[in-house]
Order: sequence, then C-alpha cells, then structure tokens
Amino acid sequence: MIRLMTLYRARGLRKVAVAAAPLLGLLVGCSTAGLPDPVRAIWVTRYDYESPMDVERIMDDCADAGFNTVLFQVRGNGTAFYNSPFEPWADELGGRDPGWDPLTTACDAAHDRGISLHAWVNVMPAWHGKRPPANPEQLYNKHPDWFWYDQNGKRQALSSFYVSLNPALPEVRDYLTEVFADIVARYDVDGLHMDYIRFPNEPPATPRRSGLDYPRDERTLAMYKEQTGLTPDADEESWDRWRTAQVTRLVRQIRARLRATKPRVGLTAAVGSVRERALHHFQDGRAWLQEGLIDAALLMNYTDDPDQFIERIEPWLELETKGRVVPGLWFGRHPDKSIDDAARTVCRQIELARERTGDFCIFAYSSLFESPDEKLVRRDEEQRTRRAARRTILLPSLREMRAADS
Repeated sequence: MIRLMTLYRARGLRKVAVAAAPLLGLLVGCSTAGLPDPVRAIWVTRYDYESPMDVERIMDDCADAGFNTVLFQVRGNGTAFYNSPFEPWADELGGRDPGWDPLTTACDAAHDRGISLHAWVNVMPAWHGKRPPANPEQLYNKHPDWFWYDQNGKRQALSSFYVSLNPALPEVRDYLTEVFADIVARYDVDGLHMDYIRFPNEPPATPRRSGLDYPRDERTLAMYKEQTGLTPDADEESWDRWRTAQVTRLVRQIRARLRATKPRVGLTAAVGSVRERALHHFQDGRAWLQEGLIDAALLMNYTDDPDQFIERIEPWLELETKGRVVPGLWFGRHPDKSIDDAARTVCRQIELARERTGDFCIFAYSSLFESPDEKLVRRDEEQRTRRAARRTILLPSLREMRAADS
C-alpha cells in the first residue's frame, strides 16, 4: 500500500497531501530543494547497518518515530557504502561488493515509507586509523600527493582520527565533485548531505602544542604566493582566510555540478553552530547560506544549556537567505544527568528548535534504537537501558509533532 505523506508548510500554513513514494523527489521541491517542510531529521551512521534487513528496520523505526528525513551515511573515509566507480567498497562491508547496495536499499526503503533520503558523505577525510589501507586503490595509497603535508615536508601522520585531503588542490576539488555528482546522477536520493566539509584539524589530527600547520606542500604554497604575494608565516590571518576560501570554493563547485546534474536534489551541510569555532576549521557555513551554496545548514548545536542553545541559533536567523537553518541535537552532551533528565533535555531542545526554526535534526539513530554498531555503542545493559528510556520519553513527543504537522 502506498503510504500518504503530508508536507506541512509551517510558515505559510498550507498543507499538501500526496502519494509519497513515487512523487517524493518532485514534491519536496515545493519546499526547499530536497527537504520536506518542516524538517524532522535524524543522522544514521555507516556503523548502523550491515544487511538489507538492518536498513529496512532503520526506516521502519524512523517512520514510526515520526522522522521525515534520514541522513544516511554512505562515505566515511575515501571508501564507499554503495557501488562507486571511483572508490573501493568500505572495509566495514568486507572491502568488496557485499552483494547488495546499501544506498539503493535505503532509497527504496525510505521512499516506500514517505521519508526523504539524503546521502551523507564525509568530504575531507580520506582514511582513518593507525594503519594504512591494504587496498592499493584507496586514496591514501593511490594519491599520496593529495593529502596534507606540514611545514617540515612530512605527510600528516596516521592516528586514531582521520587523515584528510587538501582542498586547495584543483585536482582534489575536481575529484570530490565527480564522486558526489555520480551519487546524485545514479541514485534516487533527495539530497546530498556534506559532513566534515572543513579541515579536520583537531587533535590528534594536529597534536596539541605540536606547532604543525597544514597544508604546506610546495604546490599549495606556490599557489598561495601567486594569489596573495605572501607566505603563510608573513600574515597568519590572510593564510587562514585563504584556506577558508578553498573550502568554500569546493562547496561552490559541488553546488554548481549538482545543479547541472539533478537540480531537484538538495545540498546540505553539517556546520559548527559557533562561527568563530567553525572558522578555526576553515568552515564558513554562514557565507554558504548567504551565497545560496547550500539549501540548509544543519547546526551541530551540542550543549546542555537551553539559553546557550538558543543563543547559538539566533545569529543564523539574522541572515538574508532562502536556505534553511536546522538545529542539530546530540544525546552525548549529557554525561552528568540522569537518563530521564538527559532525554527531557533533548525534548526541551527540540521544542526550542521548533519554536525558532520549525525544524530539527537528531544525532543519532544509535542513540535511540538498537544498532549493530560495536564501535560507538557498547552492547551492555546500561546502554540498552539508556536507549529504552530515551524512546519512552522522546517518541510520544515526536509522534505528537507528526500529528500536528499533518
């Protein structure tokens, strides 16, 4: 049976009821490209599924809870959770074709349930862990010159975090644009969601007090010198602005290509809610919204303080833009609260997000539902109890919102 989906125009107080599955991609265009209105979104990580049955269960859980948008991760560190002509299959899937395509399965399962499906990609990270990839076709092995090099000429060290691509290089920007355009061209996605669309330069990627600075390879320094007449050490603020501009240049290129490939598909980005902190990672999401480079900024607004939660949202609402501001919430910022109090904190933040923007996005699926993820979610009774308590408190509220939206 074809499920019916109601797209509720919160700001215009209009409703349109439609058959969701076959027409979803066209109908979401009635709102911001690729996004229903209002947005009730959730992030689903690449660790949350191992089989087609996992994906079906995920979409059942999300639909039952009242979510209308799923950000489904299909690229983590230069490997793919879909059939890519550019990158090898993810090690988590055995490093080879698993006999099914997670992204195709997710698109079909989401649309069958009237859910908007956005392919979530980590942009800059290209490997993770202390050992190099075994596959010679993986970017770390195939294109070592595309990665970060410090002022001593040394390549960024492998660690427990990501090593990343250098967006200052034109060939890197071209490559990433092709990878993402391919997803949009071949899969029935409603949107592309960019994460780590910045420099992942936090520790241990750049160890504290190490003095290391990236990218300082000869080509990058020559381009910077040609464009500014400076060296990085001559004017640190100029160097920072230039690196920020390279990330924005990549976003602009991806946007242009996606518009040419499939205009109805939305482009969103996970961004730091505090601009000053985001700029430390050379990310300027506010500029992307103002220029119309993204359809929505999903704010990583992770705080327990409700006043601070609102204070971080307000500057975004002052922008003159057609793009959406979607506050993101995370269960992980409540270590000192009881299980019930932490869940109620998230409920309160959802209410505040709806009051100020109409929209919200929750991190993450594995915080609410059972997951095969063994890296991020411990399979012990305490974690199961926490998830159950969160569901008991949060799901009735989410379902009431769905009823109000319709």
